[in-house]
Amino acid sequence: MKNNSIYKILILASLPFLLVSCFAAKDYERPQVVNEANYRTENLPQDTLSIATLSWKELFTDPLLQGYIEEGLKNNMDIRVALQQIRIAEAYVKQGKAGYFPSLNGNARYTHQEFSAGGQFGSQFSSLDQYELSANLSWEADIWGKVRSNERAFQASYLQTVAAHQAVKSRLIANIASVYYQLLALDEQIRVTEETIETRSKGLETTQALKEAGNVTEVGVKQTEAQLYTAQGILIDLKNQARLLENTMSILLGSAPHEITRGSLENQNIDIPLNTGIPAQLLRNRPDVMAAEYSLMNAFELTNAARASFYPSLTLSATGGFQNIEIDKLFNANSLFATIIGGLTQPIFNKRQIRTQYEVSQAQQEQAYLDFRLTIITASKEVSDALYNYEAATEKIEVNQKEFEAYNLATNYSEELLDNGFANYLEVLNARENALNSSLNLINTKNNQLQAIVDLYEALGGGWR
Repeated sequence: MKNNSIYKILILASLPFLLVSCFAAKDYERPQVVNEANYRTENLPQDTLSIATLSWKELFTDPLLQGYIEEGLKNNMDIRVALQQIRIAEAYVKQGKAGYFPSLNGNARYTHQEFSAGGQFGSQFSSLDQYELSANLSWEADIWGKVRSNERAFQASYLQTVAAHQAVKSRLIANIASVYYQLLALDEQIRVTEETIETRSKGLETTQALKEAGNVTEVGVKQTEAQLYTAQGILIDLKNQARLLENTMSILLGSAPHEITRGSLENQNIDIPLNTGIPAQLLRNRPDVMAAEYSLMNAFELTNAARASFYPSLTLSATGGFQNIEIDKLFNANSLFATIIGGLTQPIFNKRQIRTQYEVSQAQQEQAYLDFRLTIITASKEVSDALYNYEAATEKIEVNQKEFEAYNLATNYSEELLDNGFANYLEVLNARENALNSSLNLINTKNNQLQAIVDLYEALGGGWR
């Protein structure tokens, strides 16, 4: 009979372990959403070469720009916040690894009791003092993989924060380069506008002289004067935009607004082949895509942990120490006591908390999956946008250059004809206005080409390495 009882106890104790193979936590498998990435370009990539693997120093060769990027990576507030988030995640990872170990608590207690005369112990004691020094050890067996799932969830969360930090770096580098190129474009537009103002000032003097000679009327003089004021207004706007961009750059660098020293637009030459690689590489090159997948992994493991809560838990606990009614005999051998308890707990009714948590975790996992999918297709869209913008800007530079040269010649010819009385002053005014606008548009197009390169570099996941 005694042996049969022992066998029954052993069978009951081993039952949870026998069921592990049926209910063990599932392993994460990457969804096939990566295949949805598409660059939508006629120049299909033939290899895995990608500018995303290049260091930003290889792409942005301007020494001043390199210095600003280094300063931003060191002092930018978003970067520093992201680093603190990594520290928080590291602490949780350590907590997850400690989940396999037992918990140990120390206890020092003094108890004083006063007994009533008619009570059970009142005839023997009027009061009783008891001293206790003990420790409690408890451990839960990870039968269903709950601890393992929580550990993996913490690890995924940590990797997500690391990827988020890398995404902040990539975005910061792109933003600094973008603002720097915009400043160079504004400097060039300011230079062109100042030259135009100088030319129009001289043209106003010429027009006044022509009026005195009877070749033009006062209307022509006022039209020329108005054009001068128009150019002066454009100059004011351009200088204001430059100051605002300098303030923006200062914030990116983690400092108070200040003047930004810079080079020239004509010296910005990026000759590196703009290889994009294959769309599947976004998964290991773009930090935000990596972060989205780690978020999905975290939600998947938390769903595993929530599922494990439905099954029984096996816990072992032990308590031991010293207990005595006299403090000077507390550490006597007769004061020693110990208790060992093994228990199997099966949730039955807990106000639906376990099922609610499981259903919530499933919904959150689906949310993470949809976020991952959206991040993938958004990333491929951004690469496609940058490619189209670069191609359009490159083609447009040639067109705008020809347009500017044509308007510039038209201006020179019309001024010569006006000086000799063969042209109407309206023709001169239109030619001058068109030449200025064409020049400013050409500078904008050159800036757009640089911006497209920056956008493509960021869209492919460059900068954080």
